[in-house]
Amino acid sequence: MSQKLTLGVTDLSFHRITASLISHVLQSMGFEVERVYSPHQENFKKLKDGEIDLLTSAWLPSSHGMYKSEVEEVEPLIELGLHYEPYALWGVPDYVPTEDVAEVADLLKPDVVKKMENDIQGINPGAGITRFSIKMMEEYGLNDAGYAFHTGTEEACFSTFEQAVENKEWFIVPLWKPQFLHYRYNIREIKEPKGLLGIVDRAVLLLRESKKELFTKEQLETLDTLRFSNEIIAELDYKVSRENQPIDTVTANWLAAQSQ
Repeated sequence: MSQKLTLGVTDLSFHRITASLISHVLQSMGFEVERVYSPHQENFKKLKDGEIDLLTSAWLPSSHGMYKSEVEEVEPLIELGLHYEPYALWGVPDYVPTEDVAEVADLLKPDVVKKMENDIQGINPGAGITRFSIKMMEEYGLNDAGYAFHTGTEEACFSTFEQAVENKEWFIVPLWKPQFLHYRYNIREIKEPKGLLGIVDRAVLLLRESKKELFTKEQLETLDTLRFSNEIIAELDYKVSRENQPIDTVTANWLAAQSQ
């Protein structure tokens, strides 16, 4: 009888991609894997409470470091692999001229304020990009200039972007890498010299130390040597999110291609 593992997955499309890849690897080791989908903070609470055995993919140290610290108050965690190197960004479509908008402070230029959509659509409240964006709105005085940031669903953020590009509108998208929009569109990052968007993180698999005994030394080494990339995750994410291909088929095909 195979050993069951419960894998926590932050319920965003690119996290689901990575979780599917990890699930295939764990299944190849003989484990039965159940994926549990939750928002960022809830995921880490489940890891802390022992409701899940592993979590993919934690962004450390910037975005999810404080959540990890809370888990480690009661349970040591083991970091495995380097799934990709994520970071948060504010971007504009590449048709917005660099000479008009090169950095966040340029959004305050009167001519830019007139042209730029003042509504900035974010994702859920627990995300790092949301915390960073709220801070940026305050630090740069963007609220006072007439801009408004609000949270919403992942799909609301992305469909707003796609519709605005179709209409050639000027707008700001609070985003990150990896994300499927980067595979399809040229999104120009605008500079943020105050460092409010955090740093380049390491996306890793977290394992409760109490579950380490379920794995052989070789299995842990295999998990620790897994390497994907921002570009790979964005491409697979696009195939699932916009081409509507089955997620586990997309990831299985990619893994199979790597072993040839």
